[in-house]
Amino acid sequence: MSNPRNPKAKLIKLDIMTSLKSLETEINKINTRNRRVEADKAWETSKVRRILLTVFTYLAIAIYLNYVGVQNAWLNALVPAIAFMLSTFTIPFFKRLWLKYFYK
Repeated sequence: MSNPRNPKAKLIKLDIMTSLKSLETEINKINTRNRRVEADKAWETSKVRRILLTVFTYLAIAIYLNYVGVQNAWLNALVPAIAFMLSTFTIPFFKRLWLKYFYK
């Protein structure tokens, strides 16, 4: 074993401790990033996000159609909003097909 009074041994021990602390810091950064990425992915695939996008799409189209004078603007805005909603719910199916048959 090394002599505790040996300055070289103290430097080596300090260097190891610094390296371990650095590794711990990097692991914590990676774990934090992974949690953030998982939360982002959960949000991107959530039904709440899809419903909010559908509602905002409907409102934007309805307001525009109303502004330009289209009759029954609020009713006519349902068509593109529903089409958008259906596309967001069917895209994962087509993504799986694409990954299975086309992605290399």
